[in-house]
Amino acid sequence: MRVVICDTVDQATARVADVIAQQVAKVPHSVLGLATGGTMEPLYDDLRKSHVAGLSFAGVTAFNLDEYVGLPADHPQSYATYMRKHLFDHIDIDLEHCFIPSGMGDPIVASRTYEAQIAEHGPIDLQLLGLGKNGHIGFNEPGSSLASLTREKVLSQDTLTANRRFFADDETMPSSAITMGIQTICNSKKIVLLALGQAKAKAVQAMIEGPVSAFCPASALQMHANTTVVVDAEAAALLEYSDHYIHAERLQRRREQ
Repeated sequence: MRVVICDTVDQATARVADVIAQQVAKVPHSVLGLATGGTMEPLYDDLRKSHVAGLSFAGVTAFNLDEYVGLPADHPQSYATYMRKHLFDHIDIDLEHCFIPSGMGDPIVASRTYEAQIAEHGPIDLQLLGLGKNGHIGFNEPGSSLASLTREKVLSQDTLTANRRFFADDETMPSSAITMGIQTICNSKKIVLLALGQAKAKAVQAMIEGPVSAFCPASALQMHANTTVVVDAEAAALLEYSDHYIHAERLQRRREQ
């Protein structure tokens, strides 16, 4: 696991956006795994700017991590809507090559279909991840099997509380989601995880320096051959071995001297 500590949120976000942009520029037919949530919105803004500057996504295939069970793709709070709003509608990607789990119908069938689609078009070249406060990746909540594939997961109270803000007061928030499994995620060739802010510091420490455990699903990334974790200074605050990791701006200043 390669750990990169940036001074600020903006620097960490820009660094991950640049990793994705470089992947697409180098391999125009890349298969990308994409994530959602507040952390990703500025990152997708950076990718939209890269597209305006000339980066083409026309050959890219995209797979999203998850979708709420019970929400149709056109629901305002679906992750399908999120991706169109924040990225897909603003770049030249072929929507026929953008895959998101179906939140409608039988979750078992939808999960198996999604695994089959990944097998057909994959493997995923670069998987983007965020990090939940309880250590989840995708919607793999604490206690998830480290060998899990795409399936329906009941959302923890921590996750329900964190995501409640995206729904209107009179809306019922879904209590489960279809998510790529931990093994599905780890089948990706390369993984980059972005975690920002003091609220993520405990999860960051458990993911990087704690034991590999189902109770911190993100700790499974310690076993992946090509994972980069990018955090800002606040998210890195509890790391005991901080000096052992890459401090991006400090390293850049040394290079410029």
